[in-house]
Amino acid sequence: MRRSYKAMKVLLINKFLYAKGGGAISTLNTGRLLSAKSHKVIYWGMEHPSNPAYPNQELFVSHVDLNKPGSIKEKIMITLNILYSLEAKKKIDKLVKRERPDVVHLNNFAHQISPSILDVFKKYDIPVVMTIRDYKLVCPSYTMFLHGQPCERCRDKKFYWCFISKCTKDSRIKSFINMLEMYLHHRLLRIYDLIDIYISPSLFLKQKLYDMGFDKKIVHLPNFVADSCSTLPQKTKTNAVLYFGRISSEKGIKTLIKAVRGLDIELRILGTGPYEDALKQYVKTEHIRNVFFLGYKTGNELTGEIRNALVVVVPSEWYENNPRTVLEAFALGIPVVGARIGGIPELVLDNETGLTFEPGDIDDLKEKLIYCINNRGKLFQMGKTAQGFVRENFNQVQYYDKLMKIYRGVRG
Repeated sequence: MRRSYKAMKVLLINKFLYAKGGGAISTLNTGRLLSAKSHKVIYWGMEHPSNPAYPNQELFVSHVDLNKPGSIKEKIMITLNILYSLEAKKKIDKLVKRERPDVVHLNNFAHQISPSILDVFKKYDIPVVMTIRDYKLVCPSYTMFLHGQPCERCRDKKFYWCFISKCTKDSRIKSFINMLEMYLHHRLLRIYDLIDIYISPSLFLKQKLYDMGFDKKIVHLPNFVADSCSTLPQKTKTNAVLYFGRISSEKGIKTLIKAVRGLDIELRILGTGPYEDALKQYVKTEHIRNVFFLGYKTGNELTGEIRNALVVVVPSEWYENNPRTVLEAFALGIPVVGARIGGIPELVLDNETGLTFEPGDIDDLKEKLIYCINNRGKLFQMGKTAQGFVRENFNQVQYYDKLMKIYRGVRG
């Protein structure tokens, strides 16, 4: 039986308010779901040319590109805002007085917005929940990934390792700023104590945060996929395997490229990111002719690529959370070959919804891809199982019901 809930005003916050990465997409999907259930959703985040038009957008924080070169003065201002943004605090105060939300739902807000906004919610006694999208609460550089492998040196708030190891973009200055940020927020101000409850999309992330010394209450609520499970899986005749998502070093794409080399497989890579040019150059230099970079795709173009794939591959070498790529592939009846790391094994069940391999192991991944080519009937069955798995466990009805219980719990 479906329950009805009293409509409320939800202030939904993410630094990016357009489809940039899984965290932003999940945030926007949550907003659309809440709106469809007659709640008023108030979006707030950072100005950006890719944003659609939003009410209250004049109160968004100024656009900041952390990778763009700037003057000494600009760099100092960016640093101060990372630590404690007075602009964000002033603007969110105006928004809260204007809209009077019943609950605040935070997502990614570090750096471009900063936790200064939490003092405002405390001032007006507004309950706050936060969905954790990465490891920023325990890792200054947010990925827990260093020199090609997972890193846990900052366990128990030993954030000085970020500076020692130059974790942030191999820069001593940027690493020092991130180290200072963590000590300020977690030890001096203890500002994250002002969040009432934390939401983790994966059981792995929840446990890993506790292992690293995080001591706040965390509840498990996975991402959901919209009602796209109505399309029946089809038997794929192509030898195309698909990677889609951010192109960065921790995603393990180079391992995937090496694994498909020499196989009767066409690797199609969708997305953009900081590692894109280096990978393109590698493919060119090594004369690898079965790898194709197709750029960023969304909507029907992306859906078409997924449906036509033999499998989707998620070769990550960092602690993935609850990757949307897996859920989106499953919803369309496409099994996934995924690295056995982070939250991926919670979704990719061997010989049921896909196949797993040892992260970074080229030979193991190659073996699994060869199996896929030679066992299309088994892949079709795994695709059907995967679609049922998503329909049963990651649907928006369950997500909405659990989210409403969380909201009601913090409101008292």
